[in-house]
Amino acid sequence: MLPVVQSTAGEGKPPIFEKVAIAGLGLIGGSIALAARQHWPTALVIGLDRSEVLEKAMLLHAIDIAASDPVVIADADLIILAAPIEANIGLLGGLEGNVVRSAVVTDVGSTKRATVDAARQLPSHLSFVGGHPLGGAPRSGIEHARPDLFVDRPWVFTPEGAETSKPLERLCEFVEVLGAKPQVMSPLEHDRQLAMVSHLPQLTVSALMHVVGTAAGVPGLKLTGRGFFDTTRLASSSADIWQDICRSNADQIRTAIDVLITQLESMQRALDKDDDIARTFNSAGEWRERLVALRPPKPTA
Repeated sequence: MLPVVQSTAGEGKPPIFEKVAIAGLGLIGGSIALAARQHWPTALVIGLDRSEVLEKAMLLHAIDIAASDPVVIADADLIILAAPIEANIGLLGGLEGNVVRSAVVTDVGSTKRATVDAARQLPSHLSFVGGHPLGGAPRSGIEHARPDLFVDRPWVFTPEGAETSKPLERLCEFVEVLGAKPQVMSPLEHDRQLAMVSHLPQLTVSALMHVVGTAAGVPGLKLTGRGFFDTTRLASSSADIWQDICRSNADQIRTAIDVLITQLESMQRALDKDDDIARTFNSAGEWRERLVALRPPKPTA
């Protein structure tokens, strides 16, 4: 059974967007669709994807209209690009020929600069505001979508120019009803921050799981405990999605990896120096406490 979001922000109010088109019904796009239908039953949710994905979306009652041809989004007043980053950029190029009315366009990609650059070519009747909901799960696909995925999670927007102020205001209201907490920053600042807090951890965990699995094999994995299991949760992530992320944010990710390599080399040199190792552990512990304090408390039964 799908969880019910407890937010009442949209109850009794008309939809912020009457017709919402979502191109890409994976974990994020599917979760947006489920949440939009839950909060605004009178809104029309249009799904654009492959036929097998659309069939799953219809069975989950995530969308009202299913199509594999972009012409179906012609009358949408909100278009959400929720495919992988490079696919989203390709979709941007086809919007002018398919959307004839004024509409707000956003995306959910984990990097922003390449998509924002491509969106500068859109005609004036399409207002683009880059977006990135920081809610996710280690498993992709609409079968893992859930309407509460964004509750109490940041949703970053990267607007450019004064003409995006009204679309930004509407998008912020839209995601707040979904339970998210909108934030605004530049595309470059977004990509710099996400390289550290998202992209580096993913690559680090994937490398760790690869190294340990290759070196220890199944006999060694049988010796691992809960700590290793929890630490390597991100190793289940899809390579297809992360290839796009790495290509579109390569410069910032390289810088982040360099910082980590420097720290690991420092620890390698200090393995027999208790004080140096202790300083790293103590610093890590303090930052971990700050991270835990930033998390909202879990609801009590």
